Amino acid sequence: MGRQSEKTAKRSTKTNGRGAKKGAKPVAKNARAAEKKAAKSARNPVGKTIRMVHAASIAAAKPSSKIIRTASPPMQPVATPDIVLKSHKYHVGEMVYYTSPTFGRAASTGSYTVVKLLPSESDDYQYRIKSSNEAFERVAKESQLEKM
Repeated sequence: MGRQSEKTAKRSTKTNGRGAKKGAKPVAKNARAAEKKAAKSARNPVGKTIRMVHAASIAAAKPSSKIIRTASPPMQPVATPDIVLKSHKYHVGEMVYYTSPTFGRAASTGSYTVVKLLPSESDDYQYRIKSSNEAFERVAKESQLEKM
């Protein structure tokens, strides 16, 4: 039973410390903080004097409150390489002669009509072409076509 009374006595001292205002620190902690602050300022007094001297020199350097503005130098244009945009060689509705490639499927060579312009695949533009002899359309590269 003696043990429980010791515990309750410790608890009561803890709660008594909490009973004071919230945020109020015990006197011992405030004293330690003040000592640390004093020791820090004693170690580094030069930093404060430099700041004060610097502020004074800035104030002395400003003879008037007018700001003088000067024109900025002209900017030189940045050189960019000329980009050459290649366009399709043939147009929609134009008659072309299609030569099938030697490898892969053998397609019938002959005259075709350009139905649609397609985007390029590597360096070659592509076309959708249709023959009057076939019921379907083909995709051909520009290098496989010739003007009629």
